[in-house]
Parts: sequence; C-alpha cells; structure tokens
Amino acid sequence: MTTSTTTTLPREFAAGDYVLYRDPNLFWRGESDHTKVCWIYDCQRYATGVRYTLHPVTGGTISNAQGDYMRLLPPADAMRDIDTTPVNALGSAAVAWLTQQASTERPELPAR
Repeated sequence: MTTSTTTTLPREFAAGDYVLYRDPNLFWRGESDHTKVCWIYDCQRYATGVRYTLHPVTGGTISNAQGDYMRLLPPADAMRDIDTTPVNALGSAAVAWLTQQASTERPELPAR
C-alpha cells in the first residue's frame, strides 16, 4: 500500500494580501486562539527568507511571521456570496455600487 502526501511549497505573499495565520508556538503548546485572519502590512527580506508583519482583523500586530504558517485567503472566496446573490437580495449599498458601476463609461471593445 502506498501513501501519497501533498506538500504545499511556501510562497511569497505581498503587502495587502489577506491570509490565515497559525501561530506555531501557540498551536504546538495546545493553546487556543492560535489561528487568525490577518492583513499583511509589511514584508521584510532577510538572507534566511522573508518575514511578515501582520495585522489581525480583530486588532493588534504580529511581527516576524513566517510564510510557512500562512495561507492566502483568495478575494474570490470573500466575494462569492455577492457574486452569486440575486440583485434583489442585496443591501441598498451594494445596489448603489452596482448602479454606479453600470453607469461608468467604459471603452468600446474592438470590432471582430
């Protein structure tokens, strides 16, 4: 019997990305509140790799975070409910934004 394991290679993240961050010290000690949704504020490059300054969405700052303990939260996941919701179910602010986008002048597409 063979067992297959998939390893996700660490990637470099960019300032402004939203990530899920797991604090390895809290996690391996079995403490709670070890995983947070964060916004990347800054990236510092060192000879040994990249470290990140994170701002959890609940407040505070996490310094020197390693990318190995972060996973990107894609914008498509955050916007899926808006992309799939019928317009009549959206709030007034969303409808106003969609109306504004529809009235914005866009360049003509080239003729085929």
